[in-house]
Amino acid sequence: MYTFNVVLASPRGFCAGVERAIETVRRAVSYYGSPIYVLHEIVHNKHVIQELEELGVVFVEELEDVPQGQLCIFSAHGVSVEVEKMAGSYGLKTIDATCPLVGSVHRMAERYHSEGCEVIIIGHHKHPEVEGTAGRVVNGTVHVVANIKDVDALTVKDAEKVGFVTQTTLSREDLTPIRERLQERFPKIRGPLSNICFATENRQCAVKQLAKKTDLIFVVGSKNSSNSNRLKEVAEINGTPAHLIDDRDDIRAEWLEGVTSVGITAGASAPERLVDGVLERLTEIGCTSISTMDGIKETIRFKPAAIK
Repeated sequence: MYTFNVVLASPRGFCAGVERAIETVRRAVSYYGSPIYVLHEIVHNKHVIQELEELGVVFVEELEDVPQGQLCIFSAHGVSVEVEKMAGSYGLKTIDATCPLVGSVHRMAERYHSEGCEVIIIGHHKHPEVEGTAGRVVNGTVHVVANIKDVDALTVKDAEKVGFVTQTTLSREDLTPIRERLQERFPKIRGPLSNICFATENRQCAVKQLAKKTDLIFVVGSKNSSNSNRLKEVAEINGTPAHLIDDRDDIRAEWLEGVTSVGITAGASAPERLVDGVLERLTEIGCTSISTMDGIKETIRFKPAAIK
């Protein structure tokens, strides 16, 4: 028999950008009817995707898969200029659900390019947000660096004409040494202290505090969610074992052997109902009390994208 208490992180779960993207899709379905097409996953959570599919949303990986004249929504991760032009050439109606914070990174990358800089993106290779940001730099040179090894292998035309931006869902632990190495190699490099979004920062700070209070942490989020994976890493860096779980069904009772306190958080694309399911499962296994830690209250909200 297991006996343990549960502490919930605060904040956790949906961020303003995710809420905006999902609401944009729901409004589009209500206004236009189904099917509605979305290029790539609107957000990285399999439960959210399944729920929207039940409303008649069709997720595609290529624009060619959208019938001519139909509506296509661009995901919260953003798209390249080329994708926008292709959509127009295919005769598609489009709605841009790019997170406003990702959009600000796009504009920063575009500005550096317009001022003659080569652009460096600190982020994960092949991540849709990184590919979208790279694709905003038209006819320019873009480098993606995911680690210090990538930085050391970097070759630029002019070391005094370089600017960098960062993927919004990185952890500060990942970002800081890469940024510092870039600044060592290119002393005149331009760039922000961080493009990490406020919601990502807030959730990571909450996990750092949660790690001090618990023996084990569950991060509710899908395996392809960058920010959810970062939360797991932050927990482990701060000395607490962590498991990334999609939902209650992923929990294995043996993980709780000898555990007296369990922390729970959720990635920015994970709905709260999944946390509720995890709490129900942990109560079945042996949870005796549930509390919520003090945390930052997020009040920022973004208006849904225009659908007409």
